[in-house]
Amino acid sequence: MTKVLYVEDNDDNVYMLKMRFELAGGFEFLSAEDGEVGCAKARAELPDIILMDLDLPVIDGWEVTRLLKNGATTQHIPIIALTAHAMAGSREQALAAGCDEFDTKPMISTGPCKKSISCLLDASVADGSATLRCDAGSG
Repeated sequence: MTKVLYVEDNDDNVYMLKMRFELAGGFEFLSAEDGEVGCAKARAELPDIILMDLDLPVIDGWEVTRLLKNGATTQHIPIIALTAHAMAGSREQALAAGCDEFDTKPMISTGPCKKSISCLLDASVADGSATLRCDAGSG
């Protein structure tokens, strides 16, 4: 079962995505309400993948991503920025911060995100890193 950590401060977004992953099946869904808790939970739980809001209280998602990508035990975990930041250049900024993929909220379906998660996990297994990026918009 794939362990997913969603770092998000909006309870409605957490609930919506949790329900969609439960319906999709095959996922253990964890959540954290701010960047500090998300960073700690990622280090303790070592999820298979992290969905990261970028605009978080306490420690923002940009910094949490940098911290996790610089940590010996967490640097291999693929991180997908899942955010309302849909301005020009947001995707590039998220990738530069260390995110492996970028998708915007609200999500209409888990299909593209699930495909991106599967592809990133396959890449991690194949070469020990999450460097392969998939087109989250296809499929």
